[in-house]
Amino acid sequence: MTEQPHILVVDDHREIRDAVTRYLEKNGMRATSARDASEMDEKLSKGQFDLIVLDVMMPGEDGLSVCRRLSANGSIPILMLTALDEETDRIVGLEIGADDYLSKPFNPRELIARIKAILRRVSRSEHIAGTLSGRRIAFAHWVLDTDSQLLTDETGQKVDLSRAEFKLLTVLLERPRLVLNRDQLLDLTASKAASVFDRTIDNQISRLRRKIEPDPARPHLITTVRGGGYCLVADVTELG
Repeated sequence: MTEQPHILVVDDHREIRDAVTRYLEKNGMRATSARDASEMDEKLSKGQFDLIVLDVMMPGEDGLSVCRRLSANGSIPILMLTALDEETDRIVGLEIGADDYLSKPFNPRELIARIKAILRRVSRSEHIAGTLSGRRIAFAHWVLDTDSQLLTDETGQKVDLSRAEFKLLTVLLERPRLVLNRDQLLDLTASKAASVFDRTIDNQISRLRRKIEPDPARPHLITTVRGGGYCLVADVTELG
C-alpha cells in the first residue's frame, strides 16, 4: 500500500461522489470516483487502488454483484455503503467478501475511521501473507496454493475460492484442530463491525463446506463444536 492511499469511490449519486472525494482528499488520501460498475472497471484497468468505497444501490450491475465479482477475482478491500434499513444488504455484503459497511447517511469522520481501520487490517494481513506467499498447503485430499488462491483435489480438479472463503480457510489451516468461536473467526477474517451478525460466519462456513466436504450435510473436515464454534479436523502439511 502506498503512503498516500488511493481510494476509488463508486456511487451513482454525483453529490455523494463529489463530497466523499473532497473529504478523502482533505484527509490526506488520493481519491478517484466512478458513477457505476462499468466506469469502475475502466478505472481499475488503468490504475491501482488501495480500497473501494462501493454503493449497494446502483443502476446496471449493483454493488452486491460487483462485490461478489471483485472478491472472487482479487484482493482489493471493499467498504460498502448501504441504505439505513437494508440489514440484509449489509449481511450479504459481508458474507460475499466486503471488509466493512457503512449505513447512509453517514458521518464523514466515521467514513475516514472505517477506511483507516480497513487499511490497517490489510497492512497486517499483507505482512502475514508474505509468510504465506508461494506456499502449497496440503490437508485431507486437498492442496491450497496461497498465491493463486486455488484448491486442487487429488484428481487435479481445481476449485476457485472467493476472497472471503480463502481468508476463512487460511485462518482454519493456520490453526488445525483448534476450536474457534464465531467472534474469533470474525475478528480474524473480517471487520469487528460484522460481529453482530453471527450467521455471517455460519454462512461462510456452509459455502466452504460445499466446496471441500464430500458430504456437506455431514461434514468431517470442518466440524461444528456445540457451544464453541468450528474446528478444522485434519492434518496440515506444507509441500515443498
